[in-house]
Amino acid sequence: MSKVHIGTMGWSYDFWVGKLYSPEAKADEYLTEYARRFNSVEVDSTFYRIPSGTTVRKWFTQTPSEFVFSLKFPRLITHIKMLQDCQPQTDAFIHHLSGLDGKLGPLLLQFPSTFGKAHLSALEEFLASLPHTHRIAVEVRNKSLLNDDLYSLLRQNGVALAWVDSPFMPKLEEATADFAYIRWEGDRQKVNGLLGKTEFDRAADVEAWAGKIKRLLNNSVEVYGYFSKYYSGYPPTDAAQLLLLLRA
Repeated sequence: MSKVHIGTMGWSYDFWVGKLYSPEAKADEYLTEYARRFNSVEVDSTFYRIPSGTTVRKWFTQTPSEFVFSLKFPRLITHIKMLQDCQPQTDAFIHHLSGLDGKLGPLLLQFPSTFGKAHLSALEEFLASLPHTHRIAVEVRNKSLLNDDLYSLLRQNGVALAWVDSPFMPKLEEATADFAYIRWEGDRQKVNGLLGKTEFDRAADVEAWAGKIKRLLNNSVEVYGYFSKYYSGYPPTDAAQLLLLLRA
């Protein structure tokens, strides 16, 4: 199972206390307790701000050696500047993440629906400027981008097209890199996500995904996958169920 990294989108949820986390757990202990159950996490907080070097080193020391962090690029880069004139922020983001050392997984470029065909040239230039030592995944929310123009660009750069389980985007199985990046986003219009419990039965969906992931693993494809709190309402159960199915 060294080729599969499954977890949740974020860990700083006090409504998981008494469930995933022990009843007496403090906020600065959540990550340590989380890492006892799962081997990876997608860091959502980096979407809002670049973490300090001190914060990154704390993440490193709170997790075991085999743990992997995947992190979102800041929205200043992807949503506000849309890859234009953002080299200083990009350099700072990547520099600060160096503190994760061998625990650094893929970096996710998540774009808004307004990021369309006119932005492909900016994406091409941006990807070319990134260090080749980092794995990069791209999530788009504009259906017009889902064609060979995007797929070819990602393949040329070894960048993974994120597969997203969401009612607002089609199911994707286009492989553009030597690893797969999967995001189970769900529907925040139907799932509260803040109740700390399963609100929507996703067992059949998770079982179907387990079959797809097994095929990827059989083909020596490394897999990173993360559940949102809006998928079933309680992502630790989704992640645990998937891991159980993959071990069967």
